[in-house]
Amino acid sequence: MPYSVHWPEALANALRAAQRGLHVFPLTSKKLPAVRSPHADQPDAEPCRGECGRPGHGVHDATTVPADIRALFHAAPRATGYGIACGRRPMHLIGVDLDRKNGLDGVAALRDLAHKHGFDLPGTVTIATPSGGLHLWLSGPAGVVVPNSASRLGPGIDIRGTGGYLVGPGSWTPAGVYRVLAHSTPVPQPVPAALLQLLLPPPAQERPRPAPSAGCGTSSQASDALVRFVRDSPEGQLNNRLYWAACRAFESGEEADSVAAELLAAACAAGHPERGAARTIASARSRVAGRAGR
Repeated sequence: MPYSVHWPEALANALRAAQRGLHVFPLTSKKLPAVRSPHADQPDAEPCRGECGRPGHGVHDATTVPADIRALFHAAPRATGYGIACGRRPMHLIGVDLDRKNGLDGVAALRDLAHKHGFDLPGTVTIATPSGGLHLWLSGPAGVVVPNSASRLGPGIDIRGTGGYLVGPGSWTPAGVYRVLAHSTPVPQPVPAALLQLLLPPPAQERPRPAPSAGCGTSSQASDALVRFVRDSPEGQLNNRLYWAACRAFESGEEADSVAAELLAAACAAGHPERGAARTIASARSRVAGRAGR
């Protein structure tokens, strides 16, 4: 397969970002991981974050090692850009993705949020996106896991936290190139404490648990884990995670409809359109039912 004309610049930009301590991996022109998953033809495979030792696990491939970056890009000749993994040392990057399209104005929504909660946004690394939006890079404290979210803080405000990624500056897409704005700081600035509190999930509410029957004492814990698995999906993996989690829920049989409703809510909160999420869950139900009928 011939190399994209944007491939050399994408690799060079990724290597420069890695020199600054940013963990990177190649992206396609659609802003998706460019290395094909080694499990793409194994729909029933357990979730893998690279434990198999092969490339093709999206953000989990991200690295700062130049030789590994080159190997990833050589496995992705059509790459036109690169992704930057959030939540990794040493910066513990938090990305604030502010959309300005389809009637949304994430910049105004974030300004209103800051005013409402009494914090000032620091000048920080700021990336202009081809669609007219902005990416703000902030640095989080070590040991704090910031989840990904879509419009949870306000319309047009998406958060890229641990397990998520940002499109790196210099990356090419058909809509244009991501570029660093002139007023950007050299490094991401610390996230304001008040904003950090808004980014973190609220304390889990203890829900009534049925009395466990023999051998089934962890069923509620398992369903909670499935919900977290969907809620914390990295960008580009939400639908696959939802399908896998729904299959596991219907296989268990216990409170499957209740768990499916929670999975639907978690997927919508993470940015999945409700109708599409419902179709994915229905597909999982049909698959499990088909297996049971064999």
